[in-house]
Amino acid sequence: MSDVDPSTRHLIEVMGTVITIDLFRCTDAGAAAAAIRRASELLHDVDRVFSTYKDSSPISRLRRGEVTLGETPPQVADVLDLCQQAKTLSGGWFDPWALPGGIDPTGYVKGWAAQRALDQFRDLDVSGAIVNAAGDIASFGGPGPDAVFRTGIVRPDDSQRLSAVVELRACLATSGEAQRGAHLYNPFTHEFTGAVASASVAGPDLGVCDALATALSVGGHDVMVLIDKVEGYEAMTIDADGSMRATPGFPFVRD
Repeated sequence: MSDVDPSTRHLIEVMGTVITIDLFRCTDAGAAAAAIRRASELLHDVDRVFSTYKDSSPISRLRRGEVTLGETPPQVADVLDLCQQAKTLSGGWFDPWALPGGIDPTGYVKGWAAQRALDQFRDLDVSGAIVNAAGDIASFGGPGPDAVFRTGIVRPDDSQRLSAVVELRACLATSGEAQRGAHLYNPFTHEFTGAVASASVAGPDLGVCDALATALSVGGHDVMVLIDKVEGYEAMTIDADGSMRATPGFPFVRD
């Protein structure tokens, strides 16, 4: 691919959604194709292991008590360790062990998988890359030399309009009930309910961003106070009336 091409896009259908991969100013089509294949294989393997919709997946069998953690693939224990760390960071507001039906790490897995897919492109000769997993984004670099990616956060009451534009310095996850209804579980009240209309977290790792955005959705301002103390991570919420709150370093584009 010529270095004058601004972008090449690839779509991977996996984990019940479409994951979009954009490579910017890529100079080696062969190397890019190989990296895309590796990323696709990785994402499909994550779906095979962690899908709670597949009865035969290791995580489904673990939830039913058919296997022990030691009998599952090693990445299951790895992800559960990361989930425990995210639970601690969030003050317990992100808690895969509290969900009805048994342990469900999918609130972490999607971001974790997208982050690992992004790593497949770091050795390419590109100006930047983006992996977009249904609105949760992992990235590095930019669209060109000395440029940074920008992305929009949609209004929870109108998906055709933006609430804010932000610099995409690495990762951004957004959580809320506008698109999927009441699917966010409050581990303290044991109800499917959210505290804010939309919650976004920016930071260096998409798995952590994903988990903290989920926690922020159900815990609201109390969780924002916690995130403000986590080095490298920033948060923003939008209430039902459209009002916004954010930690001081949230990467808004202000021009």
